[in-house]
Amino acid sequence: MSIRHGLLALLERGPRYGSQLRTEFESRTGATWPLNVGQVYTTLGRLERDGMVVPDGEDEGGHSLYAITDAGRTELRSWYERPVDRTSPARDELSIKLAMAVGTSTVDIREVIQSQRRHTVKAMQDYTRLKAQALETEPTDRADVAWLLVLEQLIFQTEAEARWLDHCEARLIRLSTTLPPPEQAPPPAATAPTPVAARALDRLRRRG
Repeated sequence: MSIRHGLLALLERGPRYGSQLRTEFESRTGATWPLNVGQVYTTLGRLERDGMVVPDGEDEGGHSLYAITDAGRTELRSWYERPVDRTSPARDELSIKLAMAVGTSTVDIREVIQSQRRHTVKAMQDYTRLKAQALETEPTDRADVAWLLVLEQLIFQTEAEARWLDHCEARLIRLSTTLPPPEQAPPPAATAPTPVAARALDRLRRRG
């Protein structure tokens, strides 16, 4: 998630202060990716360092405002124009979990899949219900439309995850008769006794 570009997009509409940016960011995305004020000000500091925003005085409430620069507008325009890079996908915890479980003899991978499927279907139902509520009245506010787009992306994402889990289970069933069993974990290596324990053992041997 590009927080810096999200903040630049909000600042393009006019100067804003930190907590205002956080509120507008969460409103635009339906609080799907919540921010804290510390994240916002840290990002603003980096943007200022890079010449993309500048301090712009204070508002009537004494809040320090930030404004976007020409360099910031150029960077924002470039961000909108370039595709999101998929050549180096972010690490996905579920994929890593299943990849590790396949090679572990002590884990019932089908139970892992079924547990995740229940969670994924529940999430999909929750997102679908939120979408239905959002569509009870025709969205006219841009923030409402943005939230609807985020919701629909989450629905598509969970639908795809549920299909992928079905695929994983079916593949494992097909291969269960041909794949060798997972490697057993090696027994824990014997550890050398501490010096105190070694001396005690030595005394016991001499007594014997």
